[in-house]
Parts: sequence; structure tokens; C-alpha cells
Amino acid sequence: MCGIVGYVGPQRAAQVLLQGLQKLEYRGYDSAGIATLNEGKLLCVRAKGKLHNLAEKVEQLDIVAHVGIGHTRWATHGKPEEHNAHPHRDSRDRLAVVQNGIIENYRELRQQLQGRGHVFRSETDTEVIPHLIAEALPETPTANGLLEAVRQAIHQLTGAFAIAVICADYPDELIVVRQQAPLVIGFGQGEFFCASDTPASFPTPVLFCRWKMVNWLG
Repeated sequence: MCGIVGYVGPQRAAQVLLQGLQKLEYRGYDSAGIATLNEGKLLCVRAKGKLHNLAEKVEQLDIVAHVGIGHTRWATHGKPEEHNAHPHRDSRDRLAVVQNGIIENYRELRQQLQGRGHVFRSETDTEVIPHLIAEALPETPTANGLLEAVRQAIHQLTGAFAIAVICADYPDELIVVRQQAPLVIGFGQGEFFCASDTPASFPTPVLFCRWKMVNWLG
């Protein structure tokens, strides 16, 4: 099993994500990671083994970001190594994805993407997702650019999954999607959460949504 968390709000995202991942440790995992957005830059921190290994890396960084996603991974596709840990990114390191579930047609998608010049850095099924989204992103950010790119990518996937997506070109957005996999969202005072189980968030199910720093957009 895997666990995903996401956060948008006034608190430092890295600490919120680590706290959420701690509440999902019961699900079992062999690696963990987070990705955050700050001032148009994507920062991804991953570690093999227990969550304290990731926490030690995060503590060495001054991460002030208020948007981020996190993941605990139980190896299915690819060995339990740091390069296979989530979040996974596109070739330009502008976009990051975490996933709980399985992409059944990832081999075919991977071959197609490699044929179009995409370079992969892991053996996971999840890594096809950021590459698919990146292909669909407009060259210049638009009002619905990330949301529509995620929608186009998801339509190419077969399987049961829940994902969370952030992109440096859309620094105040977090997009979450579920298909036959658990996902909950929670609301706080000007902040929003997502998680793959209720211990890490509030138990409000969602199918497809977009979060912004201030306004909720369905």
C-alpha cells in the first residue's frame, strides 16, 4: 500500500506533509518523499527507508513553501530505492506527481513516451503520469492549463489510482484525481488538505477538483 498527502495554505507545507505521512505509516512503506512549490521553483526531497530519513533531509533545508505533496511508497514496480521513490517529475523538473494505486497500461505508455523523446529516471508505473501531463501543458500558462493537462493525461490511464499534482508554472494550484482508489479532502481556516486515508485529513471524498490558495474551484 502507499499513502499520499497534499497541502495548500498558510502553514509551512513540508511540516504539514511530514505530519500527515506519519499518520499513514501504518499502511506500510519502504521509501518516502515530498515536493513543494516556492517562488516558481519545484523542490523534491526523497529518501529510502523510514520516514525519519526523509525528515532528517527536510530539516537541513529551509523550506518555506505553502504548497506541496507527499508520499510513502511500498515497492511494486521497481526496487525500494530513492530514485523510485515518489514524487516523480517530468523531464524539466517543473511538475511533480504522487500516486496511490496502479497504472495497468504504463508499459505501453512508457514506450510511446520514450519514442517521443522522454527520458525516464525510475522503473515505476507512476512516472508516466508527469510526462503525459507535461506533454499536454500549454507553453504559456493559462487559467485552466494545468487542470486540462491533467484531465487529458488521466484519460490515457488504465487502472485504479489516486494522484496529486503540482506544477511550478501554476504555483498556487494543487490538483487531485481519484479513480477507484480512496482519496479524502479536508478544509481548515484558509487551508486545504488531501490524503489517501482519514487519519491524515478530513473524511470528505472527492472525484476531481482543483485547489487554489484562496478560492475553491470545482
